[in-house]
Amino acid sequence: MMEGKVAVVTGAGGGVGREIAIMMADAGAKVIVADIGASLSGEGGSASPAQQTKALIEQKGGTAEICTESVAAWGSA
Repeated sequence: MMEGKVAVVTGAGGGVGREIAIMMADAGAKVIVADIGASLSGEGGSASPAQQTKALIEQKGGTAEICTESVAAWGSA
């Protein structure tokens, strides 16, 4: 269903976003794992959550790239 398409999933470093990213990849999409890696309070920032999601997708044979820029900023989005 998603073969040949690219899905950008925000908040894909964990939780519901991660599961959506994995499901999109399972359906054939190439996935952009977009996550700034901040805590729930908005502090910090790390690429680790996005890298973990990318690794999970690739282990299942999918294709993923990460984006750690904030989609709230026009230039990053």
